[in-house]
Amino acid sequence: MRLSDASVVIRPRTAWEAMDLGVLMAREHRLLLMSSWAMITLPVFAVLTAVLWQYPSMAMFLFWWLKPAFDRLPLYILSKALFGETPTVKQAVRQWPRLLKGQLLASLTWRRLSLSRSFVMPVSQLEGLDGQARQKRLGVLLQRNAGAARWLTTVGVHLEIGLWFGCMALFYLFIPQQLELDWDWQRLALAPNSEGLWLEHLGNAFYALILVFWEPIYVACGFSLYLNRRTVLEAWDLELVFRRLRQRLSNAASLIVLVIGLTLLPFSPHAMAQEAKPLSPQDASQSIKSLLDSPPFKNPETVTRYRFGEEKPATKSKAHADGKLPAWLQALLDHLNGNNLKHLGQGLEVLLWGLLAGGLVLLIWRYRDWLSTFVSRRPSPGPRATKPLPTQLFGLELGTETLPDDLASAAEQLWATQPREALGLLYRGLLSRLLHDFNLPLKSADTEGQVLARVHQLQQPQLLAFSDELTRHWQNLAYGHQLPSAPTQQKLCSEWRALFSAGGTP
Repeated sequence: MRLSDASVVIRPRTAWEAMDLGVLMAREHRLLLMSSWAMITLPVFAVLTAVLWQYPSMAMFLFWWLKPAFDRLPLYILSKALFGETPTVKQAVRQWPRLLKGQLLASLTWRRLSLSRSFVMPVSQLEGLDGQARQKRLGVLLQRNAGAARWLTTVGVHLEIGLWFGCMALFYLFIPQQLELDWDWQRLALAPNSEGLWLEHLGNAFYALILVFWEPIYVACGFSLYLNRRTVLEAWDLELVFRRLRQRLSNAASLIVLVIGLTLLPFSPHAMAQEAKPLSPQDASQSIKSLLDSPPFKNPETVTRYRFGEEKPATKSKAHADGKLPAWLQALLDHLNGNNLKHLGQGLEVLLWGLLAGGLVLLIWRYRDWLSTFVSRRPSPGPRATKPLPTQLFGLELGTETLPDDLASAAEQLWATQPREALGLLYRGLLSRLLHDFNLPLKSADTEGQVLARVHQLQQPQLLAFSDELTRHWQNLAYGHQLPSAPTQQKLCSEWRALFSAGGTP
């Protein structure tokens, strides 16, 4: 490589300045980096999704695990673009299979979880080092900027998670309100069957699109850290200065050689040989020894300090006598030998642990009411359990005295002439049963979805299925003016009798 052809200014930078340079490099070639990344990663993601459709988590894990193989393409593009040889998208994609040949197994196994992956990847891919040579090279490079590389990976993980949550939230905001009313997010997220697969694959697709934007920036920041470290180690900036100086002085080279020759003429070898004096081996050894005993090879220094258990010196100079410790302090230091210090340390340890335990107990007791809200979801006994039950929900009367004894028969009689009142009677009866028979803590401000979430906590599948179906038909009628079909009407009344006949519990 020719440093004079570099498209960036070669100079030593701090780690954070180097990563800023990486962001600028990625921004300059963003179309090339993002398009080439999408062309190789999205087809792989599509294949993994199709093959592992029933296992979306496994598909996402394999795609995430293959990131080091994908990262080799943006590193190749940036290394070429640095010296003015920017490839096209077609050339870069064609080059990617060749880039996978070197040390791919190591990148996907024991090196996969390295936090310095983006920083050390150029050593294997660009320098082609492996084995002991690679370890020696990393030992030099990681002496500095290793912490910045680890922070880059840590921040990158949190950024990916934040962008993923942002995409999911944006998707939720674009859902029409009428369609949103028919969704039960808790049931979709916890569904054990294929009902929730599409939602998981949607989240996987959002993550794949996020990597199209973020991963080239991550690779560029690691590459700029690597360049900055080599600039410091190999003095690339000084080399560029000398090259420019050589170009300036190339025209006057012959004149400089002539001047140097005339200057060194009095110091010809014949004249120097006449003036030189022989040096004996003893004199040479003495000269070397005196040189090694003086700074910077040797810096003798006398340090005096107190040590526990150190014997009192037999004699002291007058200079030390002026700085003598008080008798009580000297006696205390003499008393604190090894065993006494051990017992004292154990006592302090017990005291500190006791203070910590006492502080935790005091903290829990102080905020016991606040913690009880998160520890248990069951209503606590006492005055709070005697709160009056709501008499209305969604404008429907929930008192047992307002409902007929045979609610299913009354609903069957109303279907023909007053279907809205019939369906409302069934839904009102369900809410009344949940409130009085199952003691669900329903509130006047609860929505249909919140009622279903509380029914889900009862862990009664038959009751949950009936409540879900009845709520869906109630919402279709209330918001969409859609009546259930005749078979559905008879099915709802039959399921009501099966659930709430003879005792009121399923």
